[in-house]
Parts: sequence; C-alpha cells; structure tokens
Amino acid sequence: MAEVTIYTKPGCPYCAAAKEHYSKQGISFTEIDVYEIPGAKEEAIRLTGRRIVPVIIEDGKVQVGFGGG
Repeated sequence: MAEVTIYTKPGCPYCAAAKEHYSKQGISFTEIDVYEIPGAKEEAIRLTGRRIVPVIIEDGKVQVGFGGG
C-alpha cells in the first residue's frame, strides 16, 4: 500500500480535499501541520521550492497542491 504524507495548514480547502480523497480511498496518511510541527514549513518549502500546501508525498513522489480525486 502507498505510503502518504500530507503537509497541511488549518483552513486550507485543498488540504481538506486531499485528506478526504485519501480517506475515501482507504489509504492511510500522515498529516503534518506546517504551523504545528516545528520545521515542517521549512521542510515543505525545501521539498518543493514553493510556499504552497498541500504538499503530498506518495511513495517518494512529491506533488504540490491537490486538484481532486
């Protein structure tokens, strides 16, 4: 099964949609709130070069944003 990590921030509708998508697919994921976890925002920027969430890492592949299921 896919290993998924989602970098999120509170109130982000795209983050909520991504989490809902993976939940409906029965795929478990680790959520990292970039405001709650020290260093998470910097790590998300390092991974993508951008200041955008969600950042989704699925089996090592990094995706910026979420456009729907």
